[in-house]
This record gives sequence, structure tokens and C-alpha cells, in this order.
Amino acid sequence: MPLSAEVPAHALACVYEGVGLPIKLDDKHPVTQPQDLKQGEVLVKLEYTGVCHTDLHIWKGDTPFPVPMPLVGGHEGAGHVVAIGEGTDTALSVGQAVGVKWIADTCSTCSYCMNGADQHCAKAGVSGMLQDGTFAQYMVAAARYVTPIPDGIPLELAAPVLCAGVTTWSALKRTNAKPGDWLAISGASGGLGHLAVQYALAIGLRVVAIDGGDDKRKLCEGYGVDHFVDFRDYKSGAELIDAVKAICDGIGPHAALVCATGGNAYGQAIEFLRARGTLAAVALAANTKIEAEVFSFIGKGLTVAGSYVGSRQDAIEALSFVARGKVRPNVQVEALKDVQSVLERMDRGQISGRIVLKCH
Repeated sequence: MPLSAEVPAHALACVYEGVGLPIKLDDKHPVTQPQDLKQGEVLVKLEYTGVCHTDLHIWKGDTPFPVPMPLVGGHEGAGHVVAIGEGTDTALSVGQAVGVKWIADTCSTCSYCMNGADQHCAKAGVSGMLQDGTFAQYMVAAARYVTPIPDGIPLELAAPVLCAGVTTWSALKRTNAKPGDWLAISGASGGLGHLAVQYALAIGLRVVAIDGGDDKRKLCEGYGVDHFVDFRDYKSGAELIDAVKAICDGIGPHAALVCATGGNAYGQAIEFLRARGTLAAVALAANTKIEAEVFSFIGKGLTVAGSYVGSRQDAIEALSFVARGKVRPNVQVEALKDVQSVLERMDRGQISGRIVLKCH
């Protein structure tokens, strides 16, 4: 069994012990040894892991179903293969940089898997929710589902692309927006939003970034958005809706991405979209419903598309933008042990861009 380095028997992992309970920093968490890997598995030494808003939802118990705990959280991992299970048929090699995603594995044979929508596989494993995830120094992953990371991408930048990047890129594709079209992005400076802005600009869309605060304006304008709309400047949602319409030819954008966790962003998007516009729903806002007045909704011929992470191919494409210098995640690196502090700041809305944790 080829190994790039000796694998320790134990290492650090951050464990959710129960909903809302303090996260346990377990520095004696057992590490699966190379000889114990099953066929089809690889052992990944994680170097960085992003922190996603979904991690916060899981920790707080906001999911619509109970999550099995104790559980190692996280699902945006980047690291290196250190061992490959005996008999595994794979092009991966020991020492290769790979990414671990929200979707950990699928059946590969159902109609969704066969048609490029593998994220909807009924048998999919989910990192950091249904099985241990990336808030750890080592983890076992399915060889067929890790994503090779192109040479030249720093791993701290690759990590958030494995969820936030693939999710927003996939959502953009769902809108069918074409170069020159207007796209409104709610929550434009957040972990999802700031990547959505960059992907949209990279394919020639005209972007209206919606968020609040001077720092967030500076970030979005630095990317070259066509307009920044500070929601704090408007006394009501109706005024904000009118402002977005006025910017976009007086009739509204062709498409909208909701990356904001405030539930009112969905209703506003439906109102400001132009006729035949498409809303791609991305952000998971707890206890939120998407509602529309049916006469207006039908009269405008609107489309609402739920967009759930992305496929293996979407992940490859999302990383390629970073490799070509078209997209660069805005990351702040902190220590793995700081994960609870990061989640608490996220819950208070105090984070722009993406926090990435250094695992070693």
C-alpha cells in the first residue's frame, strides 16, 4: 500500500455532540489506517476546510429532519490523498490534491446519476450531515467522488469552491442567463454571493449586487459589479424592488440568485424579476416559504428553480474558473480549533466572504 507519509493513529476532529452544544475538540479522534480502507476508499489528509452556512444550520438543528450526532461537521475540504484502498480502480495517486464535497458519494446508476444530476441521488452520502465530514485532519472519502484539484490552485482557495463555488456556478447555469443579461444577486458579499458575483461577471452578465454596508459595497464594487444596492437605504421592500427594476432597463433583471439567508429576499426577487425571468433559489433560510401572487406569477411567466449544490462536472467547471484566474474566493484563514467561534460570528452576520480553517 503506497503511502506519502506515516499516518497517525489519532488526530484532531471537531465533533458536534448535540444540537447547539459546545463543539468538542477531540485531539484523540481515531484515524482510519491504510490497511483498514475498503475497496473504493481513499484516506485524505485535509489541509483546509471551508465553513458554510449549512454547517451552522446543522449545528443549530435547523434542518427539517434530525441529524445523527455525534458527528464531525464540515463539507468543504481540500487536502492530499495519503492512502488508497486495496483493489480500488482509480486514476488518483498518493500525494494528489483533491477536494471533498457536500455530496460524499452516490449510487452512480440511477437516472439522476446517469444524467448529470448526481446530487439528487436518493442514496447519496452527505459529508458533515449524514456522515463525518471535513472539520478534521484526516477523513475517509469515496475515491470516485473526490474532485482532483488543478495544479496551481492554493488549497485554501480550493476549499470553498467545493461547496460555495459549485453551488453558485450550478445555480447560474439553472437561470439560463446569457451574456449581456441582467442578474440580481441578494447577499452578494457572503460566502455564496461573492463567488456568484465573480462567476456571473466571468460569463458576461451584468450584475446588480444587493447587500448592506460599506465594506460589502467595497467588496462587490471591487469585483466590477454594474450596480450595488444597499438594502439599508430603502424604507421598505417595495422601494428596493422599484430601485432594482429601475436599474435593469426599468423592467427588472432577467434572472435572480438569492444567496441571502433573510427570507424576504425570495419574495423581493419574484417581485422585481422581469417577464420570463428566472429565480434560482440557493440560500437555505430557516422557516421560510417562497410565495407568489398567482395571477402576477403566471402573467409574467416566471420560473423558480431550486438549485441544490451541483454535480461532479459542475465542481470541475467551478474549479477551472479559479485555475484560469477568473474567480478568486475571498478567504480569511483561521485555525481548525476556532470552528465554534466562526459559526457564532456567522450566526450574527459578521462574516463577509468565506472563513477557511487550517487543519494542520
